[in-house]
Amino acid sequence: MNHRVAVRARHISNKLRDEARFFRSWMENPLKTGAVSPSGPALSKLMAREAELDRDGPVVELGPGTGVVTKALVARGIDPARLVAVEYNPDFCVLLHRRFPNISVVRGDAYALKTTLKDVERGSLASMISSLPLFTRPPAERRALLKDALDLLQPGAPFIQFSYALVPPVPAISGEFTVERSPWVLMNLPPARVWIYRKG
Repeated sequence: MNHRVAVRARHISNKLRDEARFFRSWMENPLKTGAVSPSGPALSKLMAREAELDRDGPVVELGPGTGVVTKALVARGIDPARLVAVEYNPDFCVLLHRRFPNISVVRGDAYALKTTLKDVERGSLASMISSLPLFTRPPAERRALLKDALDLLQPGAPFIQFSYALVPPVPAISGEFTVERSPWVLMNLPPARVWIYRKG
């Protein structure tokens, strides 16, 4: 087996293992995992593209799972030392530590950001990228999460969220925050879109 074939075989093997991990996690707790498989490459790249590299400060990823969006963020050029991954699943935390030894992995509840990121200064984050299954939570919990996230972000910095829905996970509130949407990512299964929230 030549080197190129071996690398391709290893990639396929890792992808299948990740699919199995995700599916097992979803079976054990569907409200926490929210999806039966990781985001596809096109969706991951789009989410990473919305992160603002020219801002100083940490970049936080919520619900990184097996690290497909993390990989896209690093490929985009974000220094791994700037990345903070907040993951609830302990098995995924171990996997993230192994795959991305230079990022900070925080095991905790993203829906309790004030506690989970208690050492993060308000208004200090450059971007926040979320793969959380927001539609599994009541609207009030979604709004509370977004409010806490926007308080931690620099003025105008993006909170980036994907979903499979036609409507945003949290509708814009005039005078509080705006929301923009991407076109549908049809190459993702199922098709998804990205929502970008900003304070103001």
